[in-house]
Amino acid sequence: MKSLPSLDGLDAKGHRVLVRSDLNVPLAGGEVADDHRIAASLETILALREAGAAVVVCSHLGRPKGFDASLKMDPVASRLGELGGFGVVKIDGVVGPDVEDALQDVPDGHVAVLENTRFEAGETTNDPALGEALARLADRFVLDAFGSAHRAHASTVGVSERLPSAAGLLLRREVEVLSRLLDDPEQPYVVVLGGAKISDKLPVMENLLPLVDLMLVGGGMCFTLLAAGGYEVGSSLVEDDMVDEVQKLLASDQGGKILLPADVIAADGFEAEAPHRTVPATAIPAGTIGLDIGPETVSRFGSVVESAATVFWNGPMGVFEWDAFRSGTTGLAEAMARGRGYTVVGGGDSVAALRYLGLDSDVSHISTGGGAGLEVLQARPLPGIEALRRWTHA
Repeated sequence: MKSLPSLDGLDAKGHRVLVRSDLNVPLAGGEVADDHRIAASLETILALREAGAAVVVCSHLGRPKGFDASLKMDPVASRLGELGGFGVVKIDGVVGPDVEDALQDVPDGHVAVLENTRFEAGETTNDPALGEALARLADRFVLDAFGSAHRAHASTVGVSERLPSAAGLLLRREVEVLSRLLDDPEQPYVVVLGGAKISDKLPVMENLLPLVDLMLVGGGMCFTLLAAGGYEVGSSLVEDDMVDEVQKLLASDQGGKILLPADVIAADGFEAEAPHRTVPATAIPAGTIGLDIGPETVSRFGSVVESAATVFWNGPMGVFEWDAFRSGTTGLAEAMARGRGYTVVGGGDSVAALRYLGLDSDVSHISTGGGAGLEVLQARPLPGIEALRRWTHA
C-alpha cells in the first residue's frame, strides 16, 4: 500500500479533480436497481469536496458499443446526489469543447458527472487522443474504480499517464484487503469458490491453494472437478477441455485441500420449475443436471466457514436466481454472516445474494470488483494500479 499515491499528497484544494469511479450499476425501468457501488464511491468524492476540489466523476455503465440512450448516466448521477446529499451537475458528454465549457461553471466543492465513458470509441482501446481529451478536463486525477482497474482503458490508464494522480480511498482499501488474503491470512484460512466455469477460477485456485487450509468448491464449476475425478455427473455443466488440467490439480500435492460437494440438487432440465431431487454428488443420474449443492454439503461447508479465521468467497453455489436452487447460496451466505473470522466476499452474484438476504453488513468486507479481485488473488498486476505507481515518488 505504501507504493500507491494517496489523496493526502494530491493537493486537491482549488483544483478540478477527475475521479474515475465504478458506477456500473444495474438499471430497471430507467432507475438504479442496486446502488451498492454508488454508495461505495461516496467516501472519496466527499473527501475531495471537503478538501475544496471541484469534483468531476466519470464511469462506464454497461457495455455499449457507442451511444445507447438506455445507458445514459442520468439516473446514476441523480442517485449519487441523493445518497451523498449534494447537488450534481450531469454533463451530456464525455470530452470535447462543450464539456470543457460546461465544467467551467462547476465551482469548488461541487460535483459533476460525465456521460458514459463507453460512448467514446477510444475508451476500451486506451486511445491516446481520448486520454488527452480526458486530461484536459481537470488538473488532477483519482482512480477509485477498483472494479475497472484491471482494464487498460483511457479513463483508467490513459488519463493517469497525463495528470498528477492518486488512488481513491475505495481502491486503496480493496487492495489492502485482498493483499491481506495473499500476504498475511490468519489460519485456518478457507476459500469458497462457485460460479459456472472452472476456467474462470482455475488460476485463482492454483495461486491460493498453497496458502489455504481448505478450498470449498460448488456452483457449476464443481462438476468439471467431479468429472475429472471419474464420477458420473449426468448432464451437468462440464468443460471438457479443462478436464486434463483439473486432473493434474487434483493429483497435485495441494489437491487434497479441495472439498467438493457430497450431494447436489439435480433437476430434469435447466428450468426454474423443473422437477428436482437431492442425489449424491458422485452419482448424478443420467439425463439430470446439477443446479445447486445439497443440504448435507450446505451443512459441511457452513461448519467449515463458521470455524475459519479467514474466509474468502466468490461465486454462488447454484442457480441463485431460481427459488428451487437458492438454498446452497443462502446457506453459505448465512454461514459467512455467522462466522467469527475475517470474511471477504467478492463477485457480483455472491454480493447480490448477501444483499438480497440482508446480510451484507454482517461480513467484514464486500469487494466491488469481481474480475479485478480475482486478478489480484492471482498475483497479477492491474494496469490501472500500475499506472498510479509512477506518481508515488513523483
